[in-house]
Parts: sequence; structure tokens; C-alpha cells
Amino acid sequence: MIVLGVRRSGTTLLRVMLDRNSQLAVPDESYFLPQLAHRQGNHPDLDEFLDDLRRLPTLREWELSPDDVRERLRPGMTLGEAVGAVYETYAAGRAKARWGDKTPMYMQYLPLLERLFPDALYVHLIRDGRDAALSFLQMPEGVVTKTWAHPTDAAGFACQWRTEVAAARQLGRRVGAARYLELRYEQLVADAEGELRRICTFADLAFEPEMLAYAGSVDVSQKPHQQSLRRPPTPGLRNWRNAMSPEDVAAFQEVAADLLANLGYELAEAAPQEPTARGKRRLATYRALTSAWRASAYALQRSPLWRRRHPPLS
Repeated sequence: MIVLGVRRSGTTLLRVMLDRNSQLAVPDESYFLPQLAHRQGNHPDLDEFLDDLRRLPTLREWELSPDDVRERLRPGMTLGEAVGAVYETYAAGRAKARWGDKTPMYMQYLPLLERLFPDALYVHLIRDGRDAALSFLQMPEGVVTKTWAHPTDAAGFACQWRTEVAAARQLGRRVGAARYLELRYEQLVADAEGELRRICTFADLAFEPEMLAYAGSVDVSQKPHQQSLRRPPTPGLRNWRNAMSPEDVAAFQEVAADLLANLGYELAEAAPQEPTARGKRRLATYRALTSAWRASAYALQRSPLWRRRHPPLS
């Protein structure tokens, strides 16, 4: 199961609840899929694959040994199967039969997810982009790795939100309702049990009350941006109506009012029916910057410099 969602859309809350299911292991964000995909072929050399795994800090954070992953690898595996072995090893270490992923960065790599995991189930969590923007723009410095396309204002975040939500919904139309489930953050925090039961039915999992009992059991001492996990699901933690300036509301809606409306979200007065000329320019700039960033990352990950910058960690 792959949890999709734009950053600050509640995907961490959903991950924590899903991970408490006795059959499903959903680790913290992985980040490594594009690196491995750019460095390895469709049928990777297993020694080179393991060598790359030893250079990934995520495995150390997951308390996972590449040597344990080796036992699940076999010649001729596809890259998706080899990567899946990493998650399977993580799940097995927690006595769980199934695994998932929650990495918002992968919203920019949806074709890669489809290629690696052709049978994956997708759960797409959507939040009102203006509330997500409030949360994102208030994050402490150093929490998010900044790129050339890092949003710095409401309109910049609107570009990311609109682009990624639309792309994930297009994926949903491609794979169909049997593999794609869409839900709203607002409904998740208002009726967590009901929404979790929907997900469990979709994914053929048994709902377990323990999935709701996360408050007070999640270590967020080193994560200042995740302090809301100390409490049960709580509606209204961010509300653009009273916390976002009229100028920022207008700037966001210049880019994304039509998608907000299509999703059923309330609009401020005088909202445009489609991106304005300025909104379209912002979107074009965002797409150019993100494309350039991904191209530069690809070039680095394909080069010998990647291994020099990522020495073995174990």
C-alpha cells in the first residue's frame, strides 16, 4: 500500500495509524526510490544493489541491515522486486506480513511508482491546500530539505498542491477504483474510525481499534513539526479562514481555485474559475524548476560522484 499526499496533508497521521495494524508495516519516509531507480537497471546487479543500500541513511534509521535484505534477493529480480525486499525485511522484523510506504516526495515520481510496483494499492489523502499551505509555511527551518522549487509563499505552495493532487488523481483514473482510494484529511480527523474502516475494506485488512490508540505512544521529541501526534485526531488544527491573510488566499486561488472547487472546498469570494494569467505563469515557472531539479538529481545519482558523496554506512 502506498500512501499518497502533498506535504502537510496529514499523511504522517495516516501512516502512524496504518502502521499500528498488526498486518501492515509502514515505515517513516524512505526517500531512496529515485536514487535506486536512477542507479540500477530494470534487473539490478545484486552486489551493486546491496552496495548502494549500505550507503542509504534511511536503512540505518529503520534499524535495517542490508545483510538481512540479501537473504530475500535472488538473481533475475526486477528492480521493483528488489526494492520490495527492503520493505519486506522491514515488515518481517516487526512480525508483519505486508508493507506500505508514505513519502510525499514521491508525488513527483508517480510514473516511477507505477513502474516499480505494478500491482500497488494507492491511498490518496487530500487536504484543503490552503490549510496545508499554512502548515507548510510555518514549519521550522531545517526540517525540509530545500530545492530550487521549494515553495516560499502561498502561491508557490499552491503550484505544488495543484500539480501533485491533479497528478495523483490522474493515476487513480489509470489504475481504477480497485487500486486507488481517495479520502479527505478533514473527514479523517472528524471520523477516524470510519475512514480507517474504509481503507481496511479497500486493502483487505481487518480494522483494529489499536489503530486509533497512537496518541502518547509516538516519539516526536526530535520532530517539532509533528507535535500534533501527541493528541488524538483533532479537527481544525489549521483554518485558512481565520489564519491566512486575504492576500495569500487570493494568491493561492489564482493558481488552484478550480481544483479546490472541483474537490468541493469552499472558496473565498470572487475566486477565479481557472488559473489567472499570473497563476499560469507561476505554474509554468514551478514546473520548469521542478523539472530542472529532477534532471540535476538524476545526473548526480547516475554519476560516480554519488558514491563519493554517500560512503558506506555499515
